Amino acid sequence: MSGIAAKRLVFAMLDTDGDGVISRDDYFSRIDRVTAATGRGEDDPMVVRARAAGEQAWAAMDADGDGRMTEAEYLEWVGVDAFDNICSPALGALFDLADTDKDGTLDRRAFVLLRTALNNPAGNAEAAFDALDTDGDGRVSRQEYLMSIRTHISGEHSPAGEVLYSGNALETS
Repeated sequence: MSGIAAKRLVFAMLDTDGDGVISRDDYFSRIDRVTAATGRGEDDPMVVRARAAGEQAWAAMDADGDGRMTEAEYLEWVGVDAFDNICSPALGALFDLADTDKDGTLDRRAFVLLRTALNNPAGNAEAAFDALDTDGDGRVSRQEYLMSIRTHISGEHSPAGEVLYSGNALETS
């Protein structure tokens, strides 16, 4: 999958209301959904950290301050540098919300909970977990998770990224 195609899939996932732009509400609804899915309260230090990382990411994404990011703006902005310096901390903070035992890994249940809260179909999240759990230990590390997304948006082959962001949920047994 090309980098542009991968970025368009991510854009579509972030545009939660499907109006063709990522609004501040679209972006922050991710944190709201993961917070609710993990049963954490707004005063939980991990939620506070995720919101702070989200604020930093949104400020960089919405550089013109108009409260919205079009697909053209997103495609121009997103890339490896943006991922490494802006997206990775925000995505890592969301991963940490789902990592309830704080061991730096997610089991299948926690991974699927995280990814479905982030608007991926459950079948895609299951398939992505299988693609990332290459050693078969039933765990995906924070680093593996972040690198799979980085690889996906850079246009490199990322089996986990491709199934996470595909339009069709994959059947898993």
